[in-house]
Amino acid sequence: MPEIAQKAEHNIILESRSRMSLSGVTDVDSFDDNTITLYTQLGELCIKGKGLHINSMNVETGDMTVEGDIWSMVYGDKDRKSQAGIIKRLFR
Repeated sequence: MPEIAQKAEHNIILESRSRMSLSGVTDVDSFDDNTITLYTQLGELCIKGKGLHINSMNVETGDMTVEGDIWSMVYGDKDRKSQAGIIKRLFR
């Protein structure tokens, strides 16, 4: 019997470039006041700005809110998370 692929969902709501609500977040790679790098069900996402902070995150549902002066959102490779995870495990 063939496996049924799960439907990957990821949404962003940006309010006045100062508050962002995200869904489908699977992991946060790194964060500081200027950059948040995270992984979603649809790939890597890098958020840049000033005074950024993660206001809330629900690991079970994948929902997250970010506040600060948001300047840009850049998506990366969809498969990069799996490759990065393997490399991190090799060098532990």
